[in-house]
Amino acid sequence: MKNLHIITLAAITGFLVIAGNTAYSQTADPLLADPVDQSAFPQITAQPVDQTVLIGSNVTLSVQANNADGYQWLINGIPADGQTNNVFVIQSAGISDVGLYSCEVFNGSEMVPTRTASVEVETTASATVASTTTSTLTVKATTASVLTTSATTASAMAASMPAGGPIIVFGTPYAGSGSQGSCPGHYVGYVAYTKPVSQGWGWTPITGATVLTVTDTNRTNTKIQYFGDYGDAGCAQTSVTIPYPPFSPAYIFWIYFTNNVPTNAYSIVLTGFNP
Repeated sequence: MKNLHIITLAAITGFLVIAGNTAYSQTADPLLADPVDQSAFPQITAQPVDQTVLIGSNVTLSVQANNADGYQWLINGIPADGQTNNVFVIQSAGISDVGLYSCEVFNGSEMVPTRTASVEVETTASATVASTTTSTLTVKATTASVLTTSATTASAMAASMPAGGPIIVFGTPYAGSGSQGSCPGHYVGYVAYTKPVSQGWGWTPITGATVLTVTDTNRTNTKIQYFGDYGDAGCAQTSVTIPYPPFSPAYIFWIYFTNNVPTNAYSIVLTGFNP
């Protein structure tokens, strides 16, 4: 108990009420101790946001804070070398950049963490084939003429793919067990494929597309669930089809793992949807 010069004192239900409306407990209960002075802590005013971008695009993550003098970004909980500013730019994002990003904001020795933002990348099947072909031919290239040929081949392969070809989306697996009815049933982990509201919330069906499917081409024992913007939902093993015509203007998806959870970015294939 602190020593006080008390002007007015009244005993009310176990508390000493002191003029100026300041209350001090008569007990030594630590839960009733003076609150921690938080004036030395940073105050975060803008958090990093989730992003889903086309592969090869730049990604900008940022945090805004008052009373801050240092920053440290983390990727999947591990400090990122050299990323000590309030802005983190990922140049030409690829599959290896898919992950969970957060930032520790400092003021001296005091630290406040931001929320964790997910970064997902998506690509069309044609772009994936073209990129792979170009990379392979470039590695084998020994002359400028071969490099030119590789670019031409990649361009031709991309052009030969039908418009609105399948989209491949890469997300981050989470470990966490649970159970939801008969589908997905018991699971030990999952991947959530969503878009933030600023990017349209979810994937929109292609106008006129009569086949809307969501498929896991990596495993045969996963469960896939979809949710529509207007509340429709469905679930099936390995692949699920959204009835035509679609009820909602946009959809988001989950893959549930029934055994071990992958540790790397995991893909899902969307057919009949816009990027």
